[in-house]
Amino acid sequence: MKNILQVIIILLTASLLYAVDVRIDTSKDRSPISRYIYGVNQDIARDTNYTARRLGGNRMTGYNWENNASNAGNDWQHSSDNYLVDWANVTGDPNQTGAVLTAFLDKSVTLNVYSIITLPLAGYVAKDKNGPVDVKEKAPSDRWAKVEFIKGKELSLEPDKNDGYVYVDEEVNFLVNKYGKANTLTGVKGYSLDNEPDIWASTHPRIHPNKVGADEYIKLSIDAARAVKKLDPYAEIYGPASYGFNGFRTFQDAPDYVKQYYVYGWYLAYYLAKMNEASKEKGMRLLDALDVHWYPEASANGKRIVFTQAAGAADETAEARVQAPRSLWDPDYTETSWICSSGNCPIRLIPHLKEMINKYNPGTKLAFTEYEYGAGYHPSGGIAEADVLGIFGKYGVYMANYWMVELGAYTLAGFRLYRNYDGNNGMYGDTNVKAVTSDVEKLTTYASIEGTDETKLHVILINKDLSNTTTARVVIKSTRVYKTGKVYGFDKSSEARITLRQELDGIKNNVFTVDLPPLSAYHVALVSGVVKEK
Repeated sequence: MKNILQVIIILLTASLLYAVDVRIDTSKDRSPISRYIYGVNQDIARDTNYTARRLGGNRMTGYNWENNASNAGNDWQHSSDNYLVDWANVTGDPNQTGAVLTAFLDKSVTLNVYSIITLPLAGYVAKDKNGPVDVKEKAPSDRWAKVEFIKGKELSLEPDKNDGYVYVDEEVNFLVNKYGKANTLTGVKGYSLDNEPDIWASTHPRIHPNKVGADEYIKLSIDAARAVKKLDPYAEIYGPASYGFNGFRTFQDAPDYVKQYYVYGWYLAYYLAKMNEASKEKGMRLLDALDVHWYPEASANGKRIVFTQAAGAADETAEARVQAPRSLWDPDYTETSWICSSGNCPIRLIPHLKEMINKYNPGTKLAFTEYEYGAGYHPSGGIAEADVLGIFGKYGVYMANYWMVELGAYTLAGFRLYRNYDGNNGMYGDTNVKAVTSDVEKLTTYASIEGTDETKLHVILINKDLSNTTTARVVIKSTRVYKTGKVYGFDKSSEARITLRQELDGIKNNVFTVDLPPLSAYHVALVSGVVKEK
């Protein structure tokens, strides 16, 4: 009987341990990791060492920089009010010219981070702060100031607040005058060509009640970008800040994007081509970064992995959430979503977008200025965040800004795994190297070195199994010999705290194993002072 019990215990233990091979080759797939992928929209815990801040969102479409009024659109009763003044923690006069902008940028300068400012392109911005705007008061009316890109006369640092107009070039001039150009330490580095224009008719029907035309937005982009570049040729332009998949493909069924669809396919390809054409014609690059927003449509049990905060929803969608990042790159992955059921899978979003860039506007960078995978308070949210940051680094994304929908301790842990894994500001490397696993469904891996020197090697290991421990068998091919290292990480039982999990001593032949508990993400920091003998 005793022997039978021992056999049962052995079998049960074996069933809970699953081994995955991890192969690292420091000589292959080397590529720079942009420091700006660790960006945010709303400030989060500073010990995450975020590197970029974006002043964006629906409020910025109707933001009047002259008096700081903004309009909420469908988010809240189409209200024009002082919301952004409070959000930016403006001190002093709330009507002071550019007060929201300067409060935001002063903090960015203090933190030494990259800033993106969203410019208004929809045609009108809030003129007053008198609350809800009735449908009868839609633009044009006395509740709105008209947006012009070029003032056509002398630019003022104290614009006329009663002339019924706001000027984009005057706003940029105000910022350049106060902070310098983008090539200075304090200058504004980037400007976004508004926010989610493909759904203005839904989010801002008082400003732009009709669907935005495909060519309409391209013209707006060209004119706004020219206004910026004439004043600050070093500033980076981000567009179109598209809201999601249907925006990427058809600009949300834009009425004039039918004939072009059969030539270009996705609207983003057409946008890239037309911006490239205009750049050559005007003699200046008018688009520096293709900018998209990504809130996955993946679902489980009829619930989407984001925007679903009902009790128990995070548990029900956990498996779908931890697998969803694969849609950013994996040609063999098909998620459960309307995107795939309509025949648009595999999504492999990043490679697809980069292929468009290379074909239609070479040299353009890639940005995700809003993204979120949901349930930041749940272990699966932390796993997804850690996975996404690894993907952004591996696949050459330039800018990424987390949007706080369901921020929680696990989201913060996902950030800290790369930006403060040891509690002493220890950070992931800045050069990607090849890292693959034998089972990407169970375990994901990423690896990096610091600079071109292989002395410090960082390996991220992510166990996506909700119930079982996974053993990572790591084999490193390198000119260096790694004999020691430390393993830091979090798991579903750690209350999202990153702790030292393992000391790696006496590593032999650059081979070691790490056991990862269910829903865990580990950062393995290896140090070598020895060059392998030939």
